[in-house]
Amino acid sequence: MRPKLLAVFGAVIGACVAAAGQAQTPKPDRAALAATGILERLAERTGVYGVPPTAKTPGFIADAGWPQKLPNNWIIGQVGGLYVAPDDHIWIYQRPRTLTNDEAALTDATHKDKDGKPVDVMGFPRPYGILGDCCVPAPSVMEFDAAGKLLRAWGGPADSGKCRMEDGCVWPASEHGIFVDHNGFVYLGGSSRNADPNGSAWASTNGADGMILKFTKDGKFVMMVGGHGAKGPDSNNKNGGKNGTPLFYLPADITVDPVTNRMYVSDGYGNRRVVIVDAATGKYIGHFGAYGSNPIDDKAAAAAGIWMNDLTKGIMKPAFFRTPVHCVKIAKDGLLYVCDRGNNRVQVFNGRDPHLGQECRNTDGEAGKCGFVKEQFVSVHTNGLPGSAVSMNFSTDAKQSCLYVGDNSNMTIYVLKRDTLEELGRLGRSGREAGEFHWLHQVSLDSRGNIYTAEVDTGKRLQKFVRYGDDGCSGTGRTTVGGVLR
Repeated sequence: MRPKLLAVFGAVIGACVAAAGQAQTPKPDRAALAATGILERLAERTGVYGVPPTAKTPGFIADAGWPQKLPNNWIIGQVGGLYVAPDDHIWIYQRPRTLTNDEAALTDATHKDKDGKPVDVMGFPRPYGILGDCCVPAPSVMEFDAAGKLLRAWGGPADSGKCRMEDGCVWPASEHGIFVDHNGFVYLGGSSRNADPNGSAWASTNGADGMILKFTKDGKFVMMVGGHGAKGPDSNNKNGGKNGTPLFYLPADITVDPVTNRMYVSDGYGNRRVVIVDAATGKYIGHFGAYGSNPIDDKAAAAAGIWMNDLTKGIMKPAFFRTPVHCVKIAKDGLLYVCDRGNNRVQVFNGRDPHLGQECRNTDGEAGKCGFVKEQFVSVHTNGLPGSAVSMNFSTDAKQSCLYVGDNSNMTIYVLKRDTLEELGRLGRSGREAGEFHWLHQVSLDSRGNIYTAEVDTGKRLQKFVRYGDDGCSGTGRTTVGGVLR
């Protein structure tokens, strides 16, 4: 086994030993564990694969002991947002309302349903009190350190003190998207139409999510950008939100450029745009759709239907984002990357181009026009509701030479060379074991190049992949991203 990989394994086992000492469990015998081959099997299962001989990528191994055990019998639901802050603390934004009856068995009766029968806070029957010995829904916002220790937890439908209507705060009906900026502010989004509240005491009665919420790290509410109760898509809205901010419609992701303090919002599951606002005030600066075009024709986009309609006709430059516009990320060099999940592609823009977000037409997809730079399809033949390009982030070498693109249909992370967008390899496969994914939803990295992932649907899981070896990407790969590896 390579020395660098052995060093990584030693660090992982050391963390497990430390955690075990705190948790009153038997102390692992390092020699005995090493003799079983457990580390080699973990590396084989969870490492990068499909790397051509002409390429080099970082190596990874899943840390099966991350995060550490949660306190208070807490359990997490679907993870709608994940982001590693500049201090290498990992923030997640999870959905306690997605837990099933047995997953929230320790919740007691809190009120009665419309038939007069006792139910818990989420509406589950509790005729005899608690259902079992585990578990309790955790708060929605959680902060971990790199070792997986929980540092802070707040917010969500059960923590009304952090988000009160009288203060101008409305908690989203479905938690989606989290970002922690260079000034230490925490931003949260929401992605539910909330058309059919489920009867839970935690169910939102405030209509569709159309807001971005801004908090301090300890959960003090700062401001709302946008507002709740939007009636439907309006991708050209500029000032329909609170205090003249734009009104979003089911926004999915947020990022803030530390150079300009501009906030970019992928808006989202209903709208078909990226919105640019001032992060300090929430005031509108601009917005754009595919290829940087503005204004956006929502009716024409909706009439076009799903991506396969275009693909079968040979239309390879859809002139609009298809919902959901699922992520937006900015690199150090100012390039802005957008997950056009509904079109199975990634589009790249110059985030500091003064023309980006202003009125501009680029329906032919010309590079260098309206701030548009280039695009790359991701598993172009994927035909399904999730789509492919769900999330992405950058390696942390000086040039950020790797672009890691998560695929929510094919359950893998593509390792791309960022300057050429060639595929150099893949990380993860579909499955439920360590290093595999079920409904991969979020991808983020810390300063050491370790990858963190989050899953929704029934995955409801966080994973950490420890980097070893190279810290960046080099060489040449496949110009086509995705497809079956032979």
